[in-house]
Amino acid sequence: MKNYLKILVLAVLFSSCKNDKKSNTDRVEVDQTTIATHIERLASDDFLGRKPFTEGEVKTVNYLKDEFEKLGLLPGNGESYFQEVPMVEITGKPTENMIFTNGNESFDLTYLKDFVATTNKTIPEVSLQNSELVFAGYGIVAPEYGWNDYEGIDWKGKTAVVLINDPGFKSGDSTLFKGNTMTYYGRWTYKYEEAARQGAAGVIIIHETEPASYGWNVIESSWSGAKLVIESDAPLVDVETWISGESAQKMFDISTMKGQDYKTIAHNKGFHPIPLDVNVSVGIQNSIKKDFSKNVLAMIPGTDQKDEFIIYSGHWDHLGIGKAVDGDSIYNGAVDNASGTAGLLAIAEAFKKSGPTKRSMVFIALTGEEQGLLGSAYYAANPIFEPKKTVANINMDALMSPGKMKDLTITGFGQSEMDTYAKAAAEEQNRYVIPDPEAEKGYFFRSDHFNFAKIGIPALYAAGTYEGFNHSIAEVKAFNDTYGKSKYHQVSDNYDANTFELSGIQLDLQLFYNVGLKLGNETHFPKWYAGSEFKAARK
Repeated sequence: MKNYLKILVLAVLFSSCKNDKKSNTDRVEVDQTTIATHIERLASDDFLGRKPFTEGEVKTVNYLKDEFEKLGLLPGNGESYFQEVPMVEITGKPTENMIFTNGNESFDLTYLKDFVATTNKTIPEVSLQNSELVFAGYGIVAPEYGWNDYEGIDWKGKTAVVLINDPGFKSGDSTLFKGNTMTYYGRWTYKYEEAARQGAAGVIIIHETEPASYGWNVIESSWSGAKLVIESDAPLVDVETWISGESAQKMFDISTMKGQDYKTIAHNKGFHPIPLDVNVSVGIQNSIKKDFSKNVLAMIPGTDQKDEFIIYSGHWDHLGIGKAVDGDSIYNGAVDNASGTAGLLAIAEAFKKSGPTKRSMVFIALTGEEQGLLGSAYYAANPIFEPKKTVANINMDALMSPGKMKDLTITGFGQSEMDTYAKAAAEEQNRYVIPDPEAEKGYFFRSDHFNFAKIGIPALYAAGTYEGFNHSIAEVKAFNDTYGKSKYHQVSDNYDANTFELSGIQLDLQLFYNVGLKLGNETHFPKWYAGSEFKAARK
Protein backbone atom coordinates (compact mmCIF):
# COMPACT_ATOMS: atom_id res chain seq x y z
CA MET A 1 0.00 0.00 0.00
CA LYS A 2 2.98 2.31 -0.57
CA ASN A 3 1.04 4.37 -3.13
CA TYR A 4 -2.02 4.83 -0.92
CA LEU A 5 -1.19 8.45 0.05
CA LYS A 6 -0.46 9.36 -3.58
CA ILE A 7 -3.88 8.04 -4.54
CA LEU A 8 -5.61 10.12 -1.86
CA VAL A 9 -3.77 13.30 -2.94
CA LEU A 10 -4.76 12.70 -6.57
CA ALA A 11 -8.30 11.93 -5.42
CA VAL A 12 -8.61 15.30 -3.68
CA LEU A 13 -7.40 17.11 -6.80
CA PHE A 14 -9.66 15.05 -9.03
CA SER A 15 -12.81 15.53 -6.95
CA SER A 16 -12.32 19.31 -6.93
CA CYS A 17 -12.49 19.58 -10.74
CA LYS A 18 -15.61 21.52 -11.79
CA ASN A 19 -16.38 19.07 -14.60
CA ASP A 20 -17.06 16.41 -12.00
CA LYS A 21 -19.33 18.49 -9.75
CA LYS A 22 -22.36 16.59 -10.97
CA SER A 23 -25.11 15.03 -8.87
CA ASN A 24 -23.92 11.83 -7.21
CA THR A 25 -27.40 10.32 -7.22
CA ASP A 26 -28.19 10.34 -10.94
CA ARG A 27 -28.60 6.86 -12.39
CA VAL A 28 -27.68 6.22 -16.02
CA GLU A 29 -27.95 3.27 -18.38
CA VAL A 30 -24.94 1.05 -19.00
CA ASP A 31 -24.45 1.40 -22.75
CA GLN A 32 -24.91 -1.77 -24.82
CA THR A 33 -22.97 -0.33 -27.76
CA THR A 34 -19.99 0.22 -25.47
CA ILE A 35 -20.19 -3.40 -24.34
CA ALA A 36 -20.28 -4.64 -27.93
CA THR A 37 -17.39 -2.43 -29.02
CA HIS A 38 -15.05 -3.67 -26.31
CA ILE A 39 -15.95 -7.37 -26.56
CA GLU A 40 -15.42 -7.28 -30.32
CA ARG A 41 -12.08 -5.53 -29.95
CA LEU A 42 -10.70 -7.60 -27.07
CA ALA A 43 -11.80 -10.88 -28.67
CA SER A 44 -10.28 -10.06 -32.04
CA ASP A 45 -7.27 -11.92 -33.42
CA ASP A 46 -5.24 -8.71 -32.98
CA PHE A 47 -5.02 -9.48 -29.26
CA LEU A 48 -3.65 -13.00 -29.87
CA GLY A 49 -5.76 -14.65 -27.19
CA ARG A 50 -4.66 -12.23 -24.43
CA LYS A 51 -2.20 -14.54 -22.72
CA PRO A 52 0.16 -13.02 -20.11
CA PHE A 53 3.85 -12.76 -21.07
CA THR A 54 2.97 -12.43 -24.78
CA GLU A 55 2.50 -9.62 -27.27
CA GLY A 56 -1.20 -10.17 -26.61
CA GLU A 57 -0.74 -8.98 -23.03
CA VAL A 58 1.08 -5.83 -24.13
CA LYS A 59 -1.75 -4.94 -26.52
CA THR A 60 -4.45 -5.77 -23.98
CA VAL A 61 -3.15 -3.86 -20.96
CA ASN A 62 -2.29 -0.81 -23.08
CA TYR A 63 -5.77 -0.90 -24.63
CA LEU A 64 -7.36 -0.97 -21.17
CA LYS A 65 -5.11 1.81 -19.88
CA ASP A 66 -5.93 3.97 -22.89
CA GLU A 67 -9.68 3.37 -22.54
CA PHE A 68 -9.64 4.24 -18.82
CA GLU A 69 -7.69 7.40 -19.66
CA LYS A 70 -10.18 8.35 -22.38
CA LEU A 71 -12.97 8.06 -19.83
CA GLY A 72 -11.09 10.38 -17.48
CA LEU A 73 -10.41 7.83 -14.74
CA LEU A 74 -7.41 8.29 -12.47
CA PRO A 75 -4.57 5.78 -12.29
CA GLY A 76 -5.37 3.23 -9.60
CA ASN A 77 -1.80 2.67 -8.35
CA GLY A 78 -0.40 6.05 -7.44
CA GLU A 79 0.63 7.60 -10.75
CA SER A 80 0.35 4.33 -12.65
CA TYR A 81 -2.53 2.35 -14.13
CA PHE A 82 -0.54 -0.85 -13.61
CA GLN A 83 0.31 -3.14 -10.74
CA GLU A 84 3.21 -5.34 -11.73
CA VAL A 85 2.68 -9.01 -10.86
CA PRO A 86 5.90 -11.06 -10.73
CA MET A 87 5.41 -14.41 -12.41
CA VAL A 88 7.42 -17.30 -13.73
CA GLU A 89 6.55 -18.81 -17.09
CA ILE A 90 7.26 -22.54 -17.15
CA THR A 91 7.18 -24.10 -20.59
CA GLY A 92 7.21 -27.79 -19.85
CA LYS A 93 7.83 -30.58 -22.31
CA PRO A 94 6.56 -33.84 -20.76
CA THR A 95 7.73 -37.23 -21.93
CA GLU A 96 5.48 -38.61 -24.65
CA ASN A 97 4.46 -41.49 -22.41
CA MET A 98 3.50 -41.99 -18.80
CA ILE A 99 4.48 -45.53 -17.79
CA PHE A 100 2.63 -47.68 -15.23
CA THR A 101 4.07 -51.00 -14.06
CA ASN A 102 3.45 -53.52 -11.29
CA GLY A 103 6.53 -55.61 -11.96
CA ASN A 104 4.69 -58.15 -14.11
CA GLU A 105 2.42 -55.95 -16.19
CA SER A 106 2.81 -52.48 -17.63
CA PHE A 107 1.12 -50.01 -19.95
CA ASP A 108 1.81 -46.57 -21.36
CA LEU A 109 -0.40 -43.50 -21.56
CA THR A 110 -0.01 -40.98 -24.39
CA TYR A 111 0.52 -37.28 -23.64
CA LEU A 112 -2.60 -35.14 -24.18
CA LYS A 113 -4.68 -38.10 -25.36
CA ASP A 114 -4.56 -39.86 -21.97
CA PHE A 115 -2.67 -37.60 -19.56
CA VAL A 116 -1.29 -34.14 -18.95
CA ALA A 117 1.66 -33.34 -16.71
CA THR A 118 2.81 -30.00 -15.30
CA THR A 119 4.93 -28.63 -12.49
CA ASN A 120 5.12 -25.43 -10.46
CA LYS A 121 8.76 -26.03 -9.62
CA THR A 122 11.02 -23.50 -11.33
CA ILE A 123 13.84 -25.91 -12.12
CA PRO A 124 15.02 -27.30 -15.49
CA GLU A 125 13.81 -30.86 -14.96
CA VAL A 126 11.39 -32.79 -12.76
CA SER A 127 10.36 -36.42 -12.85
CA LEU A 128 8.73 -39.34 -11.14
CA GLN A 129 10.90 -42.44 -11.47
CA ASN A 130 9.05 -45.61 -10.46
CA SER A 131 7.17 -43.62 -7.85
CA GLU A 132 4.87 -45.81 -5.76
CA LEU A 133 1.17 -45.11 -6.33
CA VAL A 134 -1.19 -44.84 -3.36
CA PHE A 135 -4.92 -44.29 -3.74
CA ALA A 136 -5.82 -41.36 -1.48
CA GLY A 137 -9.56 -41.20 -2.15
CA TYR A 138 -10.53 -37.57 -2.59
CA GLY A 139 -7.15 -36.35 -1.36
CA ILE A 140 -8.76 -34.37 1.47
CA VAL A 141 -7.69 -33.48 5.01
CA ALA A 142 -10.67 -31.73 6.63
CA PRO A 143 -10.65 -31.88 10.46
CA GLU A 144 -14.01 -30.08 10.67
CA TYR A 145 -15.59 -32.99 8.81
CA GLY A 146 -13.54 -35.64 10.60
CA TRP A 147 -11.92 -36.56 7.29
CA ASN A 148 -8.31 -37.50 6.49
CA ASP A 149 -7.52 -39.32 3.23
CA TYR A 150 -3.75 -39.20 3.85
CA GLU A 151 -3.52 -40.62 7.36
CA GLY A 152 -1.13 -43.45 8.18
CA ILE A 153 1.23 -43.23 5.19
CA ASP A 154 4.75 -41.84 4.85
CA TRP A 155 4.27 -40.01 1.56
CA LYS A 156 7.89 -39.22 0.78
CA GLY A 157 8.64 -40.30 -2.80
CA LYS A 158 5.09 -41.55 -3.37
CA THR A 159 2.41 -40.33 -5.77
CA ALA A 160 -1.16 -39.80 -4.58
CA VAL A 161 -4.02 -40.88 -6.84
CA VAL A 162 -7.14 -38.81 -6.09
CA LEU A 163 -10.67 -38.16 -7.30
CA ILE A 164 -11.93 -34.74 -8.38
CA ASN A 165 -14.66 -32.94 -6.38
CA ASP A 166 -15.49 -33.96 -2.79
CA PRO A 167 -17.43 -36.76 -1.05
CA GLY A 168 -20.68 -34.79 -0.96
CA PHE A 169 -20.99 -34.81 -4.75
CA LYS A 170 -23.99 -36.91 -5.86
CA SER A 171 -24.01 -38.57 -2.42
CA GLY A 172 -27.64 -37.80 -1.64
CA ASP A 173 -26.47 -36.78 1.84
CA SER A 174 -26.70 -33.05 2.54
CA THR A 175 -24.70 -33.51 5.76
CA LEU A 176 -21.68 -35.00 3.96
CA PHE A 177 -19.40 -31.99 3.50
CA LYS A 178 -21.91 -29.55 1.94
CA GLY A 179 -23.82 -32.14 0.02
CA ASN A 180 -23.91 -31.39 -3.68
CA THR A 181 -22.37 -27.94 -3.15
CA MET A 182 -18.66 -28.24 -3.83
CA THR A 183 -16.33 -27.12 -1.07
CA TYR A 184 -12.81 -25.86 -1.76
CA TYR A 185 -11.67 -29.39 -0.91
CA GLY A 186 -13.13 -30.45 -4.25
CA ARG A 187 -11.06 -28.10 -6.40
CA TRP A 188 -8.07 -29.34 -8.37
CA THR A 189 -5.94 -26.55 -6.87
CA TYR A 190 -6.60 -27.91 -3.39
CA LYS A 191 -5.71 -31.47 -4.47
CA TYR A 192 -2.25 -30.35 -5.58
CA GLU A 193 -1.74 -28.15 -2.51
CA GLU A 194 -2.66 -30.87 -0.01
CA ALA A 195 -0.54 -33.56 -1.68
CA ALA A 196 2.41 -31.18 -1.41
CA ARG A 197 1.70 -30.47 2.26
CA GLN A 198 1.70 -34.21 2.88
CA GLY A 199 5.16 -34.53 1.28
CA ALA A 200 4.12 -36.51 -1.79
CA ALA A 201 6.35 -36.50 -4.87
CA GLY A 202 3.44 -36.37 -7.30
CA VAL A 203 -0.32 -36.36 -7.58
CA ILE A 204 -2.62 -37.86 -10.20
CA ILE A 205 -6.18 -36.49 -10.48
CA ILE A 206 -8.65 -38.83 -12.15
CA HIS A 207 -10.77 -36.90 -14.63
CA GLU A 208 -14.51 -37.36 -14.95
CA THR A 209 -16.60 -34.87 -16.86
CA GLU A 210 -19.52 -34.52 -14.47
CA PRO A 211 -17.69 -33.97 -11.16
CA ALA A 212 -15.03 -31.84 -12.87
CA SER A 213 -17.77 -29.91 -14.75
CA TYR A 214 -15.77 -29.93 -17.99
CA GLY A 215 -14.63 -32.49 -20.53
CA TRP A 216 -11.18 -33.82 -21.33
CA ASN A 217 -10.90 -31.25 -24.11
CA VAL A 218 -10.62 -28.54 -21.43
CA ILE A 219 -7.88 -30.49 -19.64
CA GLU A 220 -6.04 -30.81 -22.94
CA SER A 221 -6.24 -27.10 -23.79
CA SER A 222 -5.73 -25.69 -20.29
CA TRP A 223 -2.92 -27.95 -19.02
CA SER A 224 -0.66 -27.88 -22.05
CA GLY A 225 1.84 -25.32 -23.30
CA ALA A 226 3.39 -22.62 -21.13
CA LYS A 227 1.94 -22.03 -17.68
CA LEU A 228 2.42 -19.17 -15.25
CA VAL A 229 3.06 -19.35 -11.52
CA ILE A 230 3.84 -16.96 -8.69
CA GLU A 231 6.82 -18.14 -6.69
CA SER A 232 6.18 -18.69 -2.99
CA ASP A 233 7.50 -20.64 -0.02
CA ALA A 234 4.57 -23.07 -0.13
CA PRO A 235 5.49 -26.76 -0.56
CA LEU A 236 5.16 -28.22 -4.06
CA VAL A 237 4.98 -31.71 -5.52
CA ASP A 238 7.38 -32.50 -8.34
CA VAL A 239 4.75 -33.46 -10.92
CA GLU A 240 1.05 -32.57 -11.11
CA THR A 241 -1.01 -34.69 -13.48
CA TRP A 242 -4.49 -35.53 -14.70
CA ILE A 243 -5.37 -38.84 -16.33
CA SER A 244 -8.56 -39.78 -18.14
CA GLY A 245 -11.15 -41.99 -16.47
CA GLU A 246 -10.43 -44.79 -18.98
CA SER A 247 -6.73 -44.61 -18.14
CA ALA A 248 -7.51 -44.75 -14.42
CA GLN A 249 -9.43 -47.96 -14.93
CA LYS A 250 -6.39 -49.50 -16.65
CA MET A 251 -4.30 -48.48 -13.65
CA PHE A 252 -6.70 -50.02 -11.12
CA ASP A 253 -6.94 -53.20 -13.22
CA ILE A 254 -3.26 -54.00 -12.60
CA SER A 255 -3.35 -52.87 -8.95
CA THR A 256 -4.24 -54.34 -5.58
CA MET A 257 -7.72 -52.83 -6.08
CA LYS A 258 -8.54 -54.78 -9.23
CA GLY A 259 -12.28 -55.48 -9.39
CA GLN A 260 -13.12 -53.05 -6.58
CA ASP A 261 -15.31 -49.95 -6.88
CA TYR A 262 -12.76 -47.28 -6.00
CA LYS A 263 -15.34 -44.47 -6.04
CA THR A 264 -17.57 -46.18 -3.46
CA ILE A 265 -14.57 -47.00 -1.27
CA ALA A 266 -13.46 -43.35 -1.33
CA HIS A 267 -16.86 -42.23 0.01
CA ASN A 268 -16.37 -43.99 3.34
CA LYS A 269 -15.65 -41.61 6.21
CA GLY A 270 -13.23 -44.17 7.65
CA PHE A 271 -11.26 -44.39 4.39
CA HIS A 272 -7.53 -44.99 4.69
CA PRO A 273 -5.01 -44.68 1.83
CA ILE A 274 -4.48 -47.87 -0.17
CA PRO A 275 -1.08 -48.77 -1.71
CA LEU A 276 -1.72 -49.95 -5.27
CA ASP A 277 1.48 -51.95 -5.81
CA VAL A 278 1.91 -50.00 -9.06
CA ASN A 279 4.70 -47.55 -9.91
CA VAL A 280 4.61 -44.59 -12.27
CA SER A 281 7.29 -42.86 -14.32
CA VAL A 282 7.02 -39.55 -16.18
CA GLY A 283 9.30 -36.56 -16.66
CA ILE A 284 9.14 -32.90 -17.70
CA GLN A 285 11.86 -30.74 -19.27
CA ASN A 286 11.31 -27.08 -18.38
CA SER A 287 12.18 -23.77 -19.98
CA ILE A 288 12.02 -21.01 -17.35
CA LYS A 289 11.29 -17.32 -17.90
CA LYS A 290 10.83 -14.75 -15.12
CA ASP A 291 9.02 -11.51 -15.85
CA PHE A 292 6.14 -9.28 -14.76
CA SER A 293 2.53 -9.39 -15.89
CA LYS A 294 0.14 -6.55 -15.08
CA ASN A 295 -3.10 -5.87 -13.30
CA VAL A 296 -4.73 -2.73 -14.72
CA LEU A 297 -6.28 -0.39 -12.14
CA ALA A 298 -8.28 2.82 -12.51
CA MET A 299 -10.49 4.78 -10.14
CA ILE A 300 -13.11 7.47 -9.76
CA PRO A 301 -12.48 9.19 -6.42
CA GLY A 302 -15.39 9.69 -4.07
CA THR A 303 -16.50 12.98 -2.56
CA ASP A 304 -17.23 12.63 1.16
CA GLN A 305 -15.76 9.16 1.85
CA LYS A 306 -13.00 8.95 -0.74
CA ASP A 307 -10.93 6.62 1.46
CA GLU A 308 -13.61 3.89 1.22
CA PHE A 309 -13.69 1.79 -1.92
CA ILE A 310 -15.96 -0.40 -4.01
CA ILE A 311 -13.91 -2.62 -6.33
CA TYR A 312 -15.24 -3.89 -9.66
CA SER A 313 -13.10 -6.69 -11.10
CA GLY A 314 -12.80 -8.93 -14.14
CA HIS A 315 -9.86 -10.81 -15.60
CA TRP A 316 -8.49 -9.69 -18.96
CA ASP A 317 -6.44 -12.81 -19.77
CA HIS A 318 -7.25 -15.93 -21.76
CA LEU A 319 -5.25 -18.86 -23.20
CA GLY A 320 -3.35 -17.22 -26.05
CA ILE A 321 -2.28 -19.33 -29.03
CA GLY A 322 -2.58 -23.10 -28.71
CA LYS A 323 -3.58 -26.27 -30.46
CA ALA A 324 -5.10 -25.52 -33.88
CA VAL A 325 -8.66 -26.66 -34.55
CA ASP A 326 -9.88 -26.41 -38.14
CA GLY A 327 -7.01 -24.05 -38.89
CA ASP A 328 -7.68 -21.69 -35.95
CA SER A 329 -5.15 -21.58 -33.12
CA ILE A 330 -6.10 -18.30 -31.37
CA TYR A 331 -8.15 -18.77 -28.21
CA ASN A 332 -9.95 -15.43 -28.27
CA GLY A 333 -12.12 -15.87 -25.15
CA ALA A 334 -15.03 -13.66 -26.18
CA VAL A 335 -17.23 -14.86 -23.34
CA ASP A 336 -14.32 -15.78 -21.07
CA ASN A 337 -13.56 -13.01 -20.35
CA ALA A 338 -13.71 -10.25 -22.95
CA SER A 339 -17.31 -9.93 -21.72
CA GLY A 340 -16.36 -9.14 -18.12
CA THR A 341 -13.50 -6.87 -19.16
CA ALA A 342 -15.85 -4.97 -21.46
CA GLY A 343 -18.24 -4.80 -18.51
CA LEU A 344 -15.59 -3.02 -16.42
CA LEU A 345 -15.21 -0.35 -19.08
CA ALA A 346 -18.95 0.01 -19.62
CA ILE A 347 -19.69 0.40 -15.90
CA ALA A 348 -16.81 2.86 -15.54
CA GLU A 349 -18.33 4.88 -18.38
CA ALA A 350 -21.72 4.83 -16.63
CA PHE A 351 -20.22 6.14 -13.38
CA LYS A 352 -18.43 8.93 -15.24
CA LYS A 353 -21.76 9.95 -16.78
CA SER A 354 -23.62 9.83 -13.47
CA GLY A 355 -21.00 11.74 -11.50
CA PRO A 356 -18.90 10.79 -8.47
CA THR A 357 -20.36 8.89 -5.55
CA LYS A 358 -19.48 9.54 -1.93
CA ARG A 359 -17.21 6.51 -1.89
CA SER A 360 -14.50 5.84 -4.46
CA MET A 361 -15.05 3.43 -7.34
CA VAL A 362 -12.15 1.20 -8.37
CA PHE A 363 -11.90 -0.89 -11.55
CA ILE A 364 -9.34 -3.70 -11.72
CA ALA A 365 -8.68 -5.79 -14.83
CA LEU A 366 -6.79 -8.77 -13.43
CA THR A 367 -4.13 -10.95 -14.97
CA GLY A 368 -3.54 -14.68 -14.71
CA GLU A 369 -7.03 -15.87 -13.76
CA GLU A 370 -6.81 -18.72 -16.24
CA GLN A 371 -3.53 -19.80 -14.65
CA GLY A 372 -5.07 -20.13 -11.17
CA LEU A 373 -6.41 -16.69 -10.10
CA LEU A 374 -2.85 -15.34 -10.00
CA GLY A 375 -3.51 -11.63 -10.49
CA SER A 376 -6.15 -11.45 -7.77
CA ALA A 377 -4.03 -13.61 -5.45
CA TYR A 378 -1.14 -11.17 -5.86
CA TYR A 379 -3.43 -8.19 -5.31
CA ALA A 380 -4.88 -9.82 -2.18
CA ALA A 381 -1.35 -10.28 -0.81
CA ASN A 382 -0.30 -6.76 -1.94
CA PRO A 383 -3.47 -4.64 -1.85
CA ILE A 384 -3.35 -1.12 -3.22
CA PHE A 385 -6.49 -0.16 -1.31
CA GLU A 386 -6.73 -1.07 2.36
CA PRO A 387 -8.92 -4.20 2.68
CA LYS A 388 -10.66 -2.92 5.82
CA LYS A 389 -11.61 0.20 3.88
CA THR A 390 -12.76 -1.80 0.86
CA VAL A 391 -16.53 -2.00 1.12
CA ALA A 392 -17.19 -4.77 -1.40
CA ASN A 393 -16.04 -6.49 -4.55
CA ILE A 394 -18.28 -7.01 -7.60
CA ASN A 395 -16.69 -9.51 -9.97
CA MET A 396 -17.60 -10.16 -13.61
CA ASP A 397 -16.55 -13.31 -15.43
CA ALA A 398 -17.90 -15.04 -18.55
CA LEU A 399 -21.11 -13.06 -18.99
CA MET A 400 -23.51 -14.55 -21.52
CA SER A 401 -27.15 -15.49 -22.00
CA PRO A 402 -29.59 -16.03 -24.87
CA GLY A 403 -31.39 -12.81 -23.87
CA LYS A 404 -32.67 -10.91 -20.84
CA MET A 405 -32.96 -13.18 -17.83
CA LYS A 406 -35.62 -13.38 -15.13
CA ASP A 407 -33.16 -14.80 -12.62
CA LEU A 408 -30.05 -13.48 -10.99
CA THR A 409 -28.07 -16.54 -9.94
CA ILE A 410 -25.70 -15.75 -7.07
CA THR A 411 -22.65 -17.96 -6.78
CA GLY A 412 -21.85 -18.20 -3.09
CA PHE A 413 -25.37 -17.23 -2.02
CA GLY A 414 -25.72 -17.09 1.76
CA GLN A 415 -22.24 -15.79 2.44
CA SER A 416 -22.83 -12.07 3.01
CA GLU A 417 -25.22 -9.12 2.92
CA MET A 418 -24.24 -8.58 -0.69
CA ASP A 419 -27.13 -10.98 -1.35
CA THR A 420 -29.52 -8.35 0.02
CA TYR A 421 -28.14 -5.62 -2.22
CA ALA A 422 -28.35 -7.90 -5.25
CA LYS A 423 -31.91 -8.96 -4.41
CA ALA A 424 -33.09 -5.34 -4.14
CA ALA A 425 -31.46 -4.47 -7.46
CA ALA A 426 -32.94 -7.57 -9.12
CA GLU A 427 -36.45 -6.76 -7.92
CA GLU A 428 -36.16 -3.32 -9.52
CA GLN A 429 -35.68 -5.18 -12.82
CA ASN A 430 -38.61 -7.53 -12.09
CA ARG A 431 -36.17 -10.38 -11.55
CA TYR A 432 -35.71 -12.95 -8.79
CA VAL A 433 -32.60 -14.20 -7.01
CA ILE A 434 -31.59 -17.86 -6.69
CA PRO A 435 -28.52 -19.70 -5.39
CA ASP A 436 -26.36 -21.41 -7.99
CA PRO A 437 -28.32 -24.52 -9.04
CA GLU A 438 -25.03 -26.12 -10.15
CA ALA A 439 -23.15 -25.57 -6.91
CA GLU A 440 -21.44 -28.93 -7.39
CA LYS A 441 -19.28 -27.31 -10.09
CA GLY A 442 -17.50 -25.13 -7.55
CA TYR A 443 -17.80 -21.84 -9.42
CA PHE A 444 -17.32 -19.93 -6.17
CA PHE A 445 -13.68 -21.02 -6.19
CA ARG A 446 -13.11 -20.50 -9.90
CA SER A 447 -13.01 -16.74 -10.32
CA ASP A 448 -11.22 -13.76 -8.83
CA HIS A 449 -13.84 -12.75 -6.26
CA PHE A 450 -12.60 -15.74 -4.23
CA ASN A 451 -9.30 -14.02 -3.43
CA PHE A 452 -11.07 -10.84 -2.36
CA ALA A 453 -13.31 -12.92 -0.08
CA LYS A 454 -10.25 -14.64 1.41
CA ILE A 455 -9.01 -11.29 2.76
CA GLY A 456 -12.44 -10.48 4.18
CA ILE A 457 -13.97 -8.32 1.44
CA PRO A 458 -17.63 -9.28 0.80
CA ALA A 459 -17.98 -10.21 -2.84
CA LEU A 460 -20.82 -10.45 -5.33
CA TYR A 461 -20.43 -12.91 -8.19
CA ALA A 462 -23.66 -13.31 -10.09
CA ALA A 463 -25.35 -13.40 -13.48
CA GLY A 464 -28.61 -14.40 -15.13
CA THR A 465 -28.10 -18.04 -16.06
CA TYR A 466 -31.29 -19.97 -15.30
CA GLU A 467 -34.55 -18.63 -16.82
CA GLY A 468 -35.11 -16.02 -19.49
CA PHE A 469 -37.97 -13.58 -20.01
CA ASN A 470 -38.28 -15.05 -23.50
CA HIS A 471 -36.48 -18.37 -23.05
CA SER A 472 -37.54 -21.32 -20.92
CA ILE A 473 -35.40 -22.96 -18.26
CA ALA A 474 -34.79 -25.87 -20.65
CA GLU A 475 -33.77 -23.55 -23.49
CA VAL A 476 -31.36 -21.64 -21.25
CA LYS A 477 -29.83 -24.88 -19.97
CA ALA A 478 -29.31 -26.10 -23.53
CA PHE A 479 -27.66 -22.76 -24.38
CA ASN A 480 -25.31 -23.02 -21.38
CA ASP A 481 -24.54 -26.68 -22.06
CA THR A 482 -23.62 -25.92 -25.66
CA TYR A 483 -21.16 -23.26 -24.54
CA GLY A 484 -19.64 -25.57 -21.93
CA LYS A 485 -19.19 -28.46 -24.35
CA SER A 486 -18.13 -26.67 -27.53
CA LYS A 487 -16.78 -23.22 -26.65
CA TYR A 488 -15.43 -23.02 -23.07
CA HIS A 489 -11.62 -22.76 -23.36
CA GLN A 490 -11.85 -23.59 -27.06
CA VAL A 491 -10.91 -21.65 -30.20
CA SER A 492 -14.64 -21.35 -30.93
CA ASP A 493 -15.22 -18.81 -28.12
CA ASN A 494 -15.36 -15.97 -30.65
CA TYR A 495 -17.38 -12.80 -31.12
CA ASP A 496 -19.89 -12.56 -33.97
CA ALA A 497 -21.96 -9.38 -34.04
CA ASN A 498 -24.78 -11.25 -35.79
CA THR A 499 -25.14 -13.97 -33.18
CA PHE A 500 -23.64 -12.67 -29.91
CA GLU A 501 -26.62 -11.68 -27.75
CA LEU A 502 -25.93 -8.64 -25.56
CA SER A 503 -29.27 -7.72 -23.98
CA GLY A 504 -28.84 -10.10 -21.04
CA ILE A 505 -25.25 -8.97 -20.45
CA GLN A 506 -26.41 -5.35 -20.43
CA LEU A 507 -29.14 -6.16 -17.89
CA ASP A 508 -26.64 -7.84 -15.57
CA LEU A 509 -24.14 -4.98 -15.89
CA GLN A 510 -26.91 -2.50 -15.15
CA LEU A 511 -27.67 -4.40 -11.97
CA PHE A 512 -24.00 -4.39 -10.94
CA TYR A 513 -23.84 -0.65 -11.59
CA ASN A 514 -27.01 -0.10 -9.53
CA VAL A 515 -25.59 -2.11 -6.62
CA GLY A 516 -22.35 -0.13 -6.72
CA LEU A 517 -24.25 3.15 -6.92
CA LYS A 518 -26.16 2.31 -3.74
CA LEU A 519 -23.07 1.13 -1.91
CA GLY A 520 -21.20 4.21 -3.10
CA ASN A 521 -23.62 6.64 -1.49
CA GLU A 522 -24.15 5.10 1.95
CA THR A 523 -22.10 4.50 5.08
CA HIS A 524 -22.92 0.82 5.73
CA PHE A 525 -20.31 -1.89 5.21
CA PRO A 526 -21.91 -5.17 4.08
CA LYS A 527 -21.31 -7.91 6.62
CA TRP A 528 -20.49 -11.58 6.30
CA TYR A 529 -23.21 -13.83 7.63
CA ALA A 530 -22.63 -15.95 10.72
CA GLY A 531 -21.08 -19.23 9.66
CA SER A 532 -19.23 -17.82 6.67
CA GLU A 533 -15.63 -19.01 6.56
CA PHE A 534 -14.62 -15.49 5.46
CA LYS A 535 -16.08 -13.61 8.43
CA ALA A 536 -12.96 -14.00 10.56
CA ALA A 537 -10.77 -12.42 7.86
CA ARG A 538 -12.93 -9.27 7.91
CA LYS A 539 -12.39 -8.91 11.65
